[in-house]
Amino acid sequence: MSEIEESASKDLVVKIAADLIRMDTTNFGEGRSNGETEAAEYLASHLSSLGLEPQLFESEKGRVSLVARVEGADRSKPALVVHGHTDVVPAQPDNWSVDPFSGEIRDGMLWGRGAVDMKNMDAMIITSLKDILDSGKQPARDLIVAFFADEEAGGVFGAGYVVENHPELFAGATEAISEVGGYSIDLAGKRAYLIQTGEKAIVWLKLIARGDAAHGSRFIENNAVTKLAEAVAKLGRHNWPIRMTKTTTALISELAKLLNVDPMVLSPDEIAIATGTAAGFIRASLRTTSNPTVLKAGYKHNVIPDAAEALIDVRTLPGEEAETIAEIRSLLGQDIEVQVVIQDVGLETDFSGPLINEMKAMLAKHDPGAPILPYLLSGGTDNKALSRLGITGYGFAPLKLPADLDFPAMFHGVDERVPLDALVFGRRVLADLLLEY
Repeated sequence: MSEIEESASKDLVVKIAADLIRMDTTNFGEGRSNGETEAAEYLASHLSSLGLEPQLFESEKGRVSLVARVEGADRSKPALVVHGHTDVVPAQPDNWSVDPFSGEIRDGMLWGRGAVDMKNMDAMIITSLKDILDSGKQPARDLIVAFFADEEAGGVFGAGYVVENHPELFAGATEAISEVGGYSIDLAGKRAYLIQTGEKAIVWLKLIARGDAAHGSRFIENNAVTKLAEAVAKLGRHNWPIRMTKTTTALISELAKLLNVDPMVLSPDEIAIATGTAAGFIRASLRTTSNPTVLKAGYKHNVIPDAAEALIDVRTLPGEEAETIAEIRSLLGQDIEVQVVIQDVGLETDFSGPLINEMKAMLAKHDPGAPILPYLLSGGTDNKALSRLGITGYGFAPLKLPADLDFPAMFHGVDERVPLDALVFGRRVLADLLLEY
């Protein structure tokens, strides 16, 4: 480990992130979870040590979120929500190089489930607040700091619950920052940053095929598993067309300039591919996606079941949810029942205004000369829930990353990890933003 890495490994932001990773807050979805209580209480203790008064909210047993308000220097300004989530998706230990819940430091990186999604940002929020308050200063405006449960399953037991049952906690807030933005990408050897100004809508579907139950040796034409398999393959391979929004139009235009390519010659998809690892997020922002994720059918090798189910993760461009569901029903036909399990809005806002300008200024301060671009997140965040209160959300969890790190692959991937010095960078950028904005 180099001297810089050794110093970073001792930074409080690394310790807190590692502590959180060691708390197994796995969210399996469909109401099954290990719970977020331990992580919420741990974060609450840090907030309390800073003189704050966090409130904890338990929507269901073990599903705990917390919220605290930090008094700002100018209370006439609208409040800013700074939020993260404490749950993580499951990890299969046999596939990993390390124990996914060990919080191990290796090769200058912090490894483990949640290292980038998003216990890193949780740690950055806590430590940036500590830097401000321990110095005797105040953030520029009131901050509403929140750590939500259940984000990885749509936020029903987390942000959705808190927004619906305790909207008064967010009184006076007009904007929010959280994941996934502010991180760097490599464009043909030049570092640039993406700030999230929108996110696709979530439409989680269940497909159900029904057929005749029978002995596995029989000739059965009405086989539910076969019908489901055909539907899953058809939807999974469906070629959704590219549809540009104001955000992706602006992004592709700027990328073309930075990559020195002609957007009249290369398609938006080809320009996105030319960004290298960043294409993992960018290509998906140009179109609807429909990915099969779970299959359920049968209970014994020689029994043909009378029903089979599949879960499909559909992400549409903002405003296209109803149109997409109708198209999927038409594509699959009447033999396949299509149930909507979770549906939530897409978001998109302008790449302009005082907060955007301040985020750009802070990145420029800490990494001068790097271009800063807008982008539309292919996934979703708890900004969806806050939007119900009229709060405009952005993705800004700043990380200065090495060019060869496939950052999009870290989200829900194997061997999730984040560079230690990127965490330290994020702590400093976020502290400056909260002091200045």
